[in-house]
Amino acid sequence: MNLLNLNFNPAIIKINPIPMKRIALVATLLLIAASSITSIAQQASYLGTKPPKGAKLYLDGTKESLHKNWKYWEGPRFSGEMPIKWPETTDPVDGKKAISSNDPAGAGGKYGAADIVTKDEFRDFEAHVEFLILKEKGNSGVYLQNRYEIQILDGDYGLHGMAAVINEKLPSQQVYNGVGKWNAYDIQFRAARFENGKLTEKARVTVFFNGIKIHDNVEIQQVWGGPNSGIDGGNDGGKGITDTPGGLKLQAEGHDVLYRNIWIKAVK
Repeated sequence: MNLLNLNFNPAIIKINPIPMKRIALVATLLLIAASSITSIAQQASYLGTKPPKGAKLYLDGTKESLHKNWKYWEGPRFSGEMPIKWPETTDPVDGKKAISSNDPAGAGGKYGAADIVTKDEFRDFEAHVEFLILKEKGNSGVYLQNRYEIQILDGDYGLHGMAAVINEKLPSQQVYNGVGKWNAYDIQFRAARFENGKLTEKARVTVFFNGIKIHDNVEIQQVWGGPNSGIDGGNDGGKGITDTPGGLKLQAEGHDVLYRNIWIKAVK
């Protein structure tokens, strides 16, 4: 048979039209699949996130980055001794370096005794914080502007528990990975607004926990914990917010909570 001499008659080819319902079903399935891929990718990529353009890496897990970019917050309960005693340790997951919040001065839950804060201060900012709780009941916290705490606490899911805007707002979901595993907060913070020295708008925060949004533009009412907790903690019971910037603070309470890959980007 000579294939080159075959006669081709398009008139005898019959093409069955595809029903519109089937097209719609296929399109829907494709959208669902794409959505699932995006969701999985988001959940898988929250750890090891690199600083975006304009951001600064404040803690890479080494003592060099700790001493370069952080200092003790010298509040009324401060009892630490320089240099900072937060030890560099080995990451139990991948063997790299991490910084532990287990400063001897903070033993027994003495928050404010050995907390560390960035040397740089901020108003509006975005931040990425990776943490690992080494043992059950491990406790620390991330303070926005050295005022407002996003809790880190194993085994508690109340208003004083994991991922809460402390004493004010529960997370919408519980997505904590558990003891011995890395977790990440991605934070978008909008500082309080003032006009002629008077407070006109309270601070607001959006938080993604392990890639899942758990707080959406939440208004923060006050500073909790009294004067040992941070800036303005002693002003009018924590409600007397002042128009001053503050650093990102990490709390020491005598527990092995490890930190790495903390970056911050000021937003103007």
